[in-house]
Amino acid sequence: MTVRLDQLTNGFRIVSEQMPGLQSAAIGIWVTAGGRHERIEQNGIAHFLEHMAFKGTERRSALQIAEAIEDVGGYINAYTSREVTAYYARVLKDDVALAMDVIGDIVLNPVFDPREIEVERGVILQEIGQAHDTPDDVIFDWLQEQSYHDQPLGRPILGPSERVSAFSRDDLSAFVAEHYAPDQMILSAAGAVDHDQLMKLAEEMFGHLQPRKGLLPEPARFTGGEARRDKALEQAHFALALESPGYRDDEIYTAQIYSTALGGGMSSRLFQEVRETRGLCYTIFAQTGAYADTGTTTIYAGTSADQVGELATITIDEMKRAAEDMSPEEVARARAQMKAGMLMGLESPSNRAERLARLVQIWGRVPPLEETVAKIDAVSTADVRAFAEKMAVQAPAALALYGPVGGAPTLERLQERRAA
Repeated sequence: MTVRLDQLTNGFRIVSEQMPGLQSAAIGIWVTAGGRHERIEQNGIAHFLEHMAFKGTERRSALQIAEAIEDVGGYINAYTSREVTAYYARVLKDDVALAMDVIGDIVLNPVFDPREIEVERGVILQEIGQAHDTPDDVIFDWLQEQSYHDQPLGRPILGPSERVSAFSRDDLSAFVAEHYAPDQMILSAAGAVDHDQLMKLAEEMFGHLQPRKGLLPEPARFTGGEARRDKALEQAHFALALESPGYRDDEIYTAQIYSTALGGGMSSRLFQEVRETRGLCYTIFAQTGAYADTGTTTIYAGTSADQVGELATITIDEMKRAAEDMSPEEVARARAQMKAGMLMGLESPSNRAERLARLVQIWGRVPPLEETVAKIDAVSTADVRAFAEKMAVQAPAALALYGPVGGAPTLERLQERRAA
């Protein structure tokens, strides 16, 4: 498999990886314009814009966009995260040029028809309402807000209903003008692709764009804090976040191995102690997520009202115990899980195209898999214990609780237990 990376004179980047034996390809445009690039009055507009991309262009109606891809058996979709918005498709190899044409069209030529804006506004308001009715969705928005209080990174991707209700056509166009610069875009493709063809298509579609530097996001500051809402739900939802490395920090590999060993699977410490031994919950996990300049290690569990206090204190105790006796066997298992998850995921051209785009966005290059595996293998048991000590005692923390949580300890109480 061969990775190729090129750049147009205006800064637009093209990265691809040919995967022999495949009859299909994944192709998309990743734009460095997500939730953290919004000003407070724009909160939710990156996501709104993603929805509007499919509602018609200068050349195609909304139906024609869908039909163009589905007529050849493919699919097209998009998503918005806090750091990127992606528009992507999966098609057979003979239809790569068609997919590229449709994706380029929706990124470059949306018409923002006022009637369609109102229709999609209603759809997004329903999406926001659904998220608010889903406890294990809304609690992570609250946790993010407490982790990065009063910052773009802490605001919900969907935005608040009152702002979404007010966005205009001019607002959408202004966000595109501010952030959809060629140096903020990456064309990424994997599978049955021809890089030279992609270069030619990219030059035809994006080569005319004038280079300009996109606006840099506000640097992140992990603030910490507590959000608690007592409500008559079946379960008490508990979510704890701890400041962790960003994805440009080599310690990210240690953080990921730590969270995997702590709560990443059925053999993990939290799963075994909290669920298997004590029967305090059905779901419990730990995971590490990262951004350009910060990251969070998150622990989540759902339990009953009378057990949430015990679950919270045991979680802190298990974090502290990991700093003392995390074993080489646990670290080796977590390393194996990380490597297997990464390598298995790369059997999908869609996953591979996304990985290529993110690596180019992060590093400006695509590090060889061997380099990444070597960094994972270089993490020692001593490294994980030292990181666990930092997580257990020093790292700034945020807490979110939702449901019958009257018996749950406050963040201050948990901090005291961490320090004890």
